[in-house]
Amino acid sequence: MQTALSVSNISFRYTNHDELCLDNIELNILEGDRFGLFGPNGAGKTTLISIMTGLLKPQTGSVSLFGLDVTSDSNAKKLFGYVPQHFSFYEELTPVENLQFFGAWSGLNRSEIKKRTDELLSLLGLNEVKKKALKYFSGGMKRRLNIAIGVIHQPKILFLDEPTVGVDVQARSAIIEYLKQLNATGTTLIYTSHLLQEAEELCNHIALMDKGKILLHGDLNNLLTQHNHQGLEQLFLNITGKEYRD
Repeated sequence: MQTALSVSNISFRYTNHDELCLDNIELNILEGDRFGLFGPNGAGKTTLISIMTGLLKPQTGSVSLFGLDVTSDSNAKKLFGYVPQHFSFYEELTPVENLQFFGAWSGLNRSEIKKRTDELLSLLGLNEVKKKALKYFSGGMKRRLNIAIGVIHQPKILFLDEPTVGVDVQARSAIIEYLKQLNATGTTLIYTSHLLQEAEELCNHIALMDKGKILLHGDLNNLLTQHNHQGLEQLFLNITGKEYRD
């Protein structure tokens, strides 16, 4: 199976910081994976995702998406979508208007935007409110539109940062089910969250990181068996410790 994302020898230090935020990170994520990246606050997850998506440039190492360097090849950026933890849309606009804007920004033509907008509003249960301003939406509806924006250009890789934070059980279930369907059609998922029970339901491969290093990675079921743990939360605490993190 083809490698979707390769992280090679990544090290990163923020300006005016003595310690490395990321220290010699190595990861390979295969096409079609549902990959979870987990760690305590301050572990380096957000920095690593920022490097994976080309928002930050590392001091050493490289990141490639399907063989294209994410920092130097503009075509690499067309391969992925990003669903951030914070909402990335215009609340005064409707779902249709937001998807038209972000579809055009992604390089889609008018007919492609209309086709994808109709598909996504139907799949994510937003048809009835498609002409209503987002500022009147519930948290779950906003989360679903956030995802629609991230996938409007049909990316081969989708990065998800806390995609269900702040929503109720029904909305969370619907979002996870949609992500599984998306993955079944070939989209590689790279997901991070503090909701480890949800993560266990979604992810087939994981990496646990702390203090800028990858401590453990591999097939989730195999890791649970090897470490004799019943679930991801127990494994997480065993590997990263139980002390408070700020």
